[in-house]
Amino acid sequence: MKVKKYSFEKLEVWKESVELVKFIYDVTNSFPSEEKFGLINQLRRASISISSNLAEGTSRKTQKDKANFTTISFSSTMEVLNQLLISKELGFLSDNDYILARNKIEKITNMLNALRNYQLNK
Repeated sequence: MKVKKYSFEKLEVWKESVELVKFIYDVTNSFPSEEKFGLINQLRRASISISSNLAEGTSRKTQKDKANFTTISFSSTMEVLNQLLISKELGFLSDNDYILARNKIEKITNMLNALRNYQLNK
């Protein structure tokens, strides 16, 4: 069965952000159960927000509006980074998982910056 691909599904940064969501869900499975409504929930929601705002932004008419949603995605990425830093400080996140997450975030933020620059200069 062939289905139509929407423009956001073709964005490499959207694909990378979905990979980050999967990673976040995986690592937060080992967090303490009392964090279910704390850091686990916050990390998962913020990570999902990255790809969701990219998807929503592609439906906007103007390049400026599209860039605004890319900026919101960038902000959500910074929120995830902050929460990962806190998780590491609290001992919920291993050094290895922290480095892996940090590398994924760096790649995503670089791609978001490039996309935003493209949108604003188109």
